[in-house]
Amino acid sequence: MGHRGRHRRRRRGRALRAGLAGTALALTAAATLISASQATDADDPGALKPLTAASETAPLRLTEDSVPGDALGRLTEGMGPPVGVGDVLADPDGSLRDAADCTDEERRALPVEPAATRAYCWPGHETDGWRAGAVTTSGDADEDGRWGENRVILSGWSRTTGTAAEQGLARVAFVNAGDAGELRYTWALLAVPVDGGRDYRGLGSTVSGMVWYQDKLLVTTGRGEGGALYVYDLDRVQRATVEGTSVGRVPGGWSAAGARYVLPAVASYRTTGAGAPLPGGIALDRSTAPDSLVAHEATPADEDGPTRLWRYAFSTRPERTGLLDAVPVAVYETELTHVRSVLSYRSGWYLGRMTGTPDERGTLWRQDSDGARPTRCGADETHRCWSGEATSLSYWQETGDVWSQSGRMLFALPLASVDRSLDD
Repeated sequence: MGHRGRHRRRRRGRALRAGLAGTALALTAAATLISASQATDADDPGALKPLTAASETAPLRLTEDSVPGDALGRLTEGMGPPVGVGDVLADPDGSLRDAADCTDEERRALPVEPAATRAYCWPGHETDGWRAGAVTTSGDADEDGRWGENRVILSGWSRTTGTAAEQGLARVAFVNAGDAGELRYTWALLAVPVDGGRDYRGLGSTVSGMVWYQDKLLVTTGRGEGGALYVYDLDRVQRATVEGTSVGRVPGGWSAAGARYVLPAVASYRTTGAGAPLPGGIALDRSTAPDSLVAHEATPADEDGPTRLWRYAFSTRPERTGLLDAVPVAVYETELTHVRSVLSYRSGWYLGRMTGTPDERGTLWRQDSDGARPTRCGADETHRCWSGEATSLSYWQETGDVWSQSGRMLFALPLASVDRSLDD
């Protein structure tokens, strides 16, 4: 039975590629109906503007706050020995469906151009009341694309409904991506130790950005957490011992709002300068030396001003694996507004932008010191080709793919296809 199942998955994989191509054609046809007035979203924002004055760069200096070692030790003493990523993957909660098995409504969240070459959808019963956020992968964590023997995708989600205590919770799905025909996932709650490690609380924020680098996971948060960048140690995953909706220590053990695993934060970063922008989306850039983290400014939906972009280098000190240097190494300004995702590779910055409500299509731009170009789709050369809900771009350098998610769709496409679809 297992062999027949694998053969069926291979056939579904071939059908998926054909189905995605058909979906892209249908969406491209729909895109041609967009009016000429909407195409003005592609007005040229010009080149990136470097910001070099101390008054512009100093506010972005980071202050690092580490959770005391004795607090983490106390939490481990109470919850039991931590487990690693491999243990979490070996204990799945469920599987994603291939795009060919997803509904038309779910696939509508996919970009038109460039088209996804791999796509999956999340089960509704697991994600109702949650909003998809950032994505990062073992391609970020290590140059060979693996964490140990595993290929892994981390998918961030934020709670949007439920009780007051439930709203704002954040969790991460550990997705075993070793078999492209069957992606299995396991949930872990993002938490913050409190009371000296005697308890923990849920991270109370949307997850707009994530980067997994070496053994650390960095997560951006919103104003509810003061715009902090939280740090998690992926060698320090704890098991929850009590099922239920509560978070933290409860009679009989530890609860994680329905998840069976917990990630307690080990550190956080904050910008403390007056007028410092809050980070929104973040991404890893392996084309710099040393490797670096890039971020775009989180701006309110009604703000029409320019958007700041900046970069921090990762520390090269062995005792600071996965941690950042405090001073930004580059800061820029772009005339693009409503930026919701960022990626930097070599000389280019790739910026995903909302152009309406999340249900409408967005635009994807490549901008550098020479100018800017958007991706193009449709006979009328409209530039609303990207997914309106996608808030993350993660480049898996080993495979050349960019991963993102929108709605209930997790998808990938080659970075080279982005460059090919740029409007000259």
